[in-house]
Amino acid sequence: MTGRPDLYALLTDLRAEQADLRALLEGADLGAATPAEGWDVRDAVAHLAGSDREATKAATDPELFLRELPAVAADLDGFLRGQLTSRRALPADELLQSWQAGFDAMTAAFAGLAPGTEVPWYGPPMSPASFSTARLMEYWAHGQDVADGLGAPRTPTARLRHVCHLGVRTRGFSYVVRGLPVPAGDVRVELTAPDGSTWAWGQGEDVVTGPALDLCLLVTQRRHRDDLALVASGPLADSWLDVAQCFAGPPGSGRARTS
Repeated sequence: MTGRPDLYALLTDLRAEQADLRALLEGADLGAATPAEGWDVRDAVAHLAGSDREATKAATDPELFLRELPAVAADLDGFLRGQLTSRRALPADELLQSWQAGFDAMTAAFAGLAPGTEVPWYGPPMSPASFSTARLMEYWAHGQDVADGLGAPRTPTARLRHVCHLGVRTRGFSYVVRGLPVPAGDVRVELTAPDGSTWAWGQGEDVVTGPALDLCLLVTQRRHRDDLALVASGPLADSWLDVAQCFAGPPGSGRARTS
């Protein structure tokens, strides 16, 4: 894959990803349990709403975001719990409306940023395009939790390319976040897109192949590696698939093997 979508295209895809999730939630049981331990569908929405609010702050008032960051980092679990508990008493309609308003504010804020802007976050600062990609990944990943919790099917779209791109770009981070040395050398990634075409990254002799959907499920830790049709050829490719993680924060426990 060559080139990257511009910010307008990324925000268009991010809005489409959120709209798909919003449609999935219409009339749904917000109390349905998701595969995320201890989280129901309401919690997934509350987390996205809270993260959107923080992203808007990072884009519009980065100094305030950075002042608050040490306290958040010192008690990240408590901060995340607060996103959920502060919204649990809201009626479903009010929660969804508040989430939508916050999402609209976030995308409007990012649309107004200059391309070279560095937006702070809980990991390294990001450009508006990279930040929008990261938010799309979060929406897709938590949308998967919602779909799994509701037993609802989801049709893979071309937007998976953004999640795959982020997954490939964060290969080194997957080791660093675990305190492991980053192996020298590149890994070539060749994935089958939802439309049957091929998406490719990298130039290494070690190769990862398989469905684009499966790489997305792996790097967001929504499925165990053994439950996916990804094939690793070579030690660099194999070790990466064991630690792959594209989201900021400490390494998660991932999902249990089902097959």
